[in-house]
Amino acid sequence: MDDRGGSFVAVRRISQGLDRSNTCHSSSAEFVTGSTAWLGRGLSCVCAQRRESDARPSFDLTPAQEECLQRLQSRIDIPYDGSVPEHQDALRDLWNAAFPEEELHGLISEQWKDMGWQGKDPSTDFRGGGFISLENLLFFARNFPKSFQDLLRKQEGDRSVWEYPFAVAGVNITFMLIQMLDLEAVKPRTLVGATFLKFLAENDSAFDLLYCITFKMMDQQWLSMRASYMDFNTVMKSTRRQLEKELLLEDIMRLEDVPSYKLLTR
Repeated sequence: MDDRGGSFVAVRRISQGLDRSNTCHSSSAEFVTGSTAWLGRGLSCVCAQRRESDARPSFDLTPAQEECLQRLQSRIDIPYDGSVPEHQDALRDLWNAAFPEEELHGLISEQWKDMGWQGKDPSTDFRGGGFISLENLLFFARNFPKSFQDLLRKQEGDRSVWEYPFAVAGVNITFMLIQMLDLEAVKPRTLVGATFLKFLAENDSAFDLLYCITFKMMDQQWLSMRASYMDFNTVMKSTRRQLEKELLLEDIMRLEDVPSYKLLTR
């Protein structure tokens, strides 16, 4: 638990799926306020801290890798802006992918809590991940709809009474990956970051695909640890360790070779 006073919402599981009989309170979650952090500054507890004096190796990039990294960094640098039509459209597309049979009443609506946002305005939750965190969720929904829906609706495994909020967890995963892969550096300073850039040079959507793998891996860690909402940071740390281990395995030539890729279903 973060002692710096961040906030989170916990999701109370409803085992029979989403009940929409009541517009204001029929979401899959009840929301409570706590004192561990999910977003922004609170995420520093998920990723290892380092001092500026720490010596770190540097890995040279091929021209192709450098170009791919710069394109990804350009995506990372874009904040979510609710006044930008493209961002508004992406948010609507995410809703339609998540709940295709339910009409969205507005970009600010109590309905968003059904997806696991902290309030009725998802834009306030993008601070930790920017627009790319929305793109990641949308990529997941479009490319692995079965896994996306299973995680959204908490349909697999023996789960705790209080579950992690799906959408907010997704923003955390984006933030964690950016830190783990050191993607804001001019060139990678970790072996796992350098390894990822090899995948990125072969597949421009490698970051989005790794996001999907990580989300599913995190949920598996959650289930295996029999975690509840107070354990989220512990689960994220465990997920990061497992992800680094799998990315550095021998004979991994592409992300589809990563063992946890097999967890994803379309």
